[in-house]
Amino acid sequence: MPNDLTEMVSVRYMVDDVDAAIDFYTRHLGFTLRMSAAPAFADVARGQLRLLLSGPKSSAGRPMPDGTVPAPGGWNRIHLIVSDIAADVQRLRDEGLTFRNDIVTGPGGQQILLEDPSGNVVELFQPAGQ
Repeated sequence: MPNDLTEMVSVRYMVDDVDAAIDFYTRHLGFTLRMSAAPAFADVARGQLRLLLSGPKSSAGRPMPDGTVPAPGGWNRIHLIVSDIAADVQRLRDEGLTFRNDIVTGPGGQQILLEDPSGNVVELFQPAGQ
């Protein structure tokens, strides 16, 4: 795991429960815990991807000047390459995880949208020809 943060891609996800998010990403998707300041914040990584998990008590969770409170969900997502999407989807379903859709096949490959415990999306993608 890289230690030089300038060599990593960092993405922030707002989450409802930092501990549940740590468990989800480390147990099911192969991330490694870099640092935890739960319940406010945690930092997990997978390869060059650094995922910042910010709970309601984090500075990133503070209301905006207009009163809008940052919240999880939406359609932006991290994109993880897998080698056997059908097997991964079956394993994750067997583990009780939630998907927004079924596997979709397109010219570039197959994809499916997995939800973390807060409703953030993780796209699992198997390139065509694999």
